[in-house]
Amino acid sequence: MKREQKEQVVDELTARLKAADTLLVADYRGLTMPQIDELRTRLLESGARFTVVKNTLTRRAAEAAGTDALLALLDGPSAIAFLEADGDMVAAAKALADSAKETKVLEIRGGVLSGRAVTAAEVENLASLPPADVLRGQVLGAIVAPLSACCGRRACRRGGGACG
Repeated sequence: MKREQKEQVVDELTARLKAADTLLVADYRGLTMPQIDELRTRLLESGARFTVVKNTLTRRAAEAAGTDALLALLDGPSAIAFLEADGDMVAAAKALADSAKETKVLEIRGGVLSGRAVTAAEVENLASLPPADVLRGQVLGAIVAPLSACCGRRACRRGGGACG
């Protein structure tokens, strides 16, 4: 790769690192191209772009973007799932974790969540959460439940009586 090409790649990575709200880093060594393509498709559905990166160029881009937490995760062959603010980080973590379980080859190294470094275990915990829609439903249910519950008085309208 020529110097101009490397500079262009670093500039592109720097822009993507600045735009990304969440980064998930994995060691993809041993995955076949069909497995990588399937993972990319699953990640795209959650709003993430999965890119195999060259560590030396990514280090330069991370330093330029001020994403120093990423530097510790760049050891060996690396691929990064870039999530922007509108992406679903739980779904992306779940896609990576599922792929790691299915292939027994992919290894999640960790990530950067809103500028804070997260470990592989924290990414696994994130993957175990229910999808965002389910979480929203649970929160809404917790808010609405007391409003729709019967007060227990004999005169309650909901129970046949006259309360509120």
